[in-house]
Amino acid sequence: MIRRPRQTAAKAVNYRNEESDLFDSCEEGEEWKPPEPKQKAPGRITRAPAAGEKKTAAKRPAKEPKEPKAPKEPKVPKVTRVPKPRAPRKCPKTEGVKCVKDSKVSVLPATKRKNLDEDNKHEIVKHSEFPVEGKTENSATSIKMKEERVSFFVSEPIGAHEGPSIALDGLRPKKEEVEEDFRFDEPCLKKQKTSDTRLGHTSALPSSEAQTLRNDLNMNWDLIEVLSTLTCVEPWVCANITMLLREENTVPFMVRYRKEMINHMDADAVRDVQLVYEELCVLSKKTQSVINTMRKDGVLTAELEQNLRSCRSADELDHVYSPYKKGSKLSKARRAKELGLEGAAIGLIDSPHTLDLNTWVKPGTKGLSSVEEVATGVEHILADMIAKDPETLTYVKTLCENSFVTIQSAVSKSALKEKEQEKSEEGHKQAGPHHNKNKDVDKFHLYFDFTCNIQRIQPHQTLAINRGESLKILTVKVNIPDRVKNDFIKWCINNRWRTKTFARDEIRLIIKNAVEDSYKRLILPFLTRGYRTKLTAAAEKQSIVMFVQNLRRRLLVCPVRGCVLLGVDPGFRHGCKLAFLSPTSQILHTDVVYLHNSRQQKEAEKLRQLIAKYSCTKVVIGNGTACRETESFFADLISRRFFHPLDVSYCITNEAGASIYSVSPEAVKEMPDLDPNLRSAVSIGRRVQDPLAELVKIDPKHIGIGTYQHDVSAGALKAALDSVVQECVSFVGVDINICSETLMRHVAGLNAGRARSIAEWREQNGPFVNREQLKLVKGMGPKTYQQCAGFIRINPQTLHRAAATPHPVPSLPEKPAVKKGKGKTCVNTPASFDPLDQTCIHPESYHVAQSFLSFVGGSADQIGTAGLQQSVESKVSSSSVEELAAMVGTTPETLKLIIDGLTQPPGFDIRQIRAFLETVSSNIKRK
Repeated sequence: MIRRPRQTAAKAVNYRNEESDLFDSCEEGEEWKPPEPKQKAPGRITRAPAAGEKKTAAKRPAKEPKEPKAPKEPKVPKVTRVPKPRAPRKCPKTEGVKCVKDSKVSVLPATKRKNLDEDNKHEIVKHSEFPVEGKTENSATSIKMKEERVSFFVSEPIGAHEGPSIALDGLRPKKEEVEEDFRFDEPCLKKQKTSDTRLGHTSALPSSEAQTLRNDLNMNWDLIEVLSTLTCVEPWVCANITMLLREENTVPFMVRYRKEMINHMDADAVRDVQLVYEELCVLSKKTQSVINTMRKDGVLTAELEQNLRSCRSADELDHVYSPYKKGSKLSKARRAKELGLEGAAIGLIDSPHTLDLNTWVKPGTKGLSSVEEVATGVEHILADMIAKDPETLTYVKTLCENSFVTIQSAVSKSALKEKEQEKSEEGHKQAGPHHNKNKDVDKFHLYFDFTCNIQRIQPHQTLAINRGESLKILTVKVNIPDRVKNDFIKWCINNRWRTKTFARDEIRLIIKNAVEDSYKRLILPFLTRGYRTKLTAAAEKQSIVMFVQNLRRRLLVCPVRGCVLLGVDPGFRHGCKLAFLSPTSQILHTDVVYLHNSRQQKEAEKLRQLIAKYSCTKVVIGNGTACRETESFFADLISRRFFHPLDVSYCITNEAGASIYSVSPEAVKEMPDLDPNLRSAVSIGRRVQDPLAELVKIDPKHIGIGTYQHDVSAGALKAALDSVVQECVSFVGVDINICSETLMRHVAGLNAGRARSIAEWREQNGPFVNREQLKLVKGMGPKTYQQCAGFIRINPQTLHRAAATPHPVPSLPEKPAVKKGKGKTCVNTPASFDPLDQTCIHPESYHVAQSFLSFVGGSADQIGTAGLQQSVESKVSSSSVEELAAMVGTTPETLKLIIDGLTQPPGFDIRQIRAFLETVSSNIKRK
């Protein structure tokens, strides 16, 4: 294949390590060899004259001005003195084994090391920073576009899905920009937000922590090293993330309050590291389980245990363990070993000149009755040894990397037969299962004769092929060129599996047959399974990424507040369901009107009276059945100023999932007296008033935000979507005194039980006066409080409004009361409101915030005012943030967050900033 050149200006990865040098110069064929390796071959030739040139340079030590020119000497065109045929001799095929073995390169797939350029090691990829200061429309207070505010939601452009969005090396999707890296087993360099210096508290895990990790995993590889390789994240960052995860910190908490430890990575990047870390932990547990099973069966050897503990993927583990599975069919090699032919196989390689197969013949014994049967058994043992040899597998995978491997799909014979039967029965007009099956067959017509390079196939194509194969409509196979087989057989016979002494012709024939049998029967299926597994995993990850991106955009849509709103669930036969909602989303009135029949004029008059009664100015129409007809009806009335003097406008919103939610237990509990159809209208209206608060009530899979959701792992999809919901809810923040229990359970650190406990405490004791009172809630321990406190707000307006309702005052003992048995120990909590509780500042930084306020000459009561903002800006302009952080005894990241919290106006909503940035971004693209 011909690798397309990168579009980026800087080189992100240097592929010229020992292993790639070996096969790029020795094994690349004439039909596809790219121009880059051709240019690098002379680079090796220049090493020969370089030594000579150094000698000549040594003769000129007296001339001091000549010393700076030493680095330019290799550019002298003296390479013509060295004959070109010497270049390939530098790494002949016979040296392949030595090169791989001596370089200590991992022999396992997807773990090949990379050499990163120093200039790009700390490459900075800024997500969406605009060097402007924006002003809100309702306030003259200027709001800086803070990096923290936008680092979690504008990380993917709208067109992130377009083009070849997958590189099968690391099998992980790109976020900001797609780089075309077609190395299959090497993870692409992940573009992430980094800085020139290490900001973490620790550059590596403490020795005790590292030893604990190694003891827990009990594997032959280092967790941090493997994690860094697979995710392309600096080792010190991986070490910090691992430590934070083991301390049960949530991703939103790490992204907002531990930036210096994770090097300013966004939530998606941290989540990727978390997923890989969890996969490695699962692999470790599975490996230990396999070892225990094999030890119990009595087939475990020391060498086999080391091979199992060296596996870095589930595919490798399965490949090593599959011959020893109890339920699996007894392999040919194990049957031959049970006959005692393993010694003959080892002797055939070590001392073939002394091997006599006739001595192994035992007449009357099946498998040993003749020399031919003995030779066949030895071939099976050798084939098994070849297929499990790590060095051999590494070599054949490298050959495949440098070859044009394709995936091919075709229509199956059964599908063709059913289609022909359908054509023959066209005159009978039989509509049934066969008719539906024929429709499914027609859906896959693009893949009836489809062939594509595995390194360029798109994720949706992989998922479509897998679905067609599962429906038995398509047949799929992976085509590996014959050149790979020929080169592999030559290398095995002449190098890796060459006899140590002279071998007779019949011995050589046995080795050749064993190599061919191993490739055809064992290695080729293993490679095919590996390619299919990696393609499917990469496609599923890309599909989940699309779900995540679309869900984040839907949840972070700017809310429409401060007005009465009409939600309309359109329909023909059953009419249009109406729901009038107050500015606080309370249901004012529900009704049904029939706008698409002969009573149009009468229903329009009824609609005008209702809109005038509730002073409604916004109409939200669902995009379901009769949407366009209902839109035309309202547009006609508005154009005729039918609702004058009210200035009425309308919009159309996505109603996906509204019907499912209307019959859910949560909807029944929230609106017990309403008909399910009217609940749908309420849900449609609330999706515009506060999209985040309403959409969290619905399973993300029912919102209609992705494709192939039934073809990806249900568990992985649910975990990814739940984490995005938690991320969005946490970063936006919730008002603890008015938010619903459903919304509360998605805050970082909380779950359904803790959210229920908070709601019960609020009902029994009245509104929360400050964040410290959260410690009085049942199940709210120190770790839970640490994770959720920064994302919970105490709004003074809603606090005063809720305080007007009489509630019993919670008892706050002066001294902690010790309870016998299990139960929550009472703690001292202040009973007064703290202005810092309405900001994004974490309680652990309150003392720093108070020190900073004293330093700038302000007070907590001035939070969000123009005067305090001017004071903060003057201090920041006169001294850098780093200097100010040192004065108040904190990190620059924490101080930036404190400045954000102190200068944000009351009622600040991060979704408004997101809407502003998207508008600016779209305007820039148009220009």
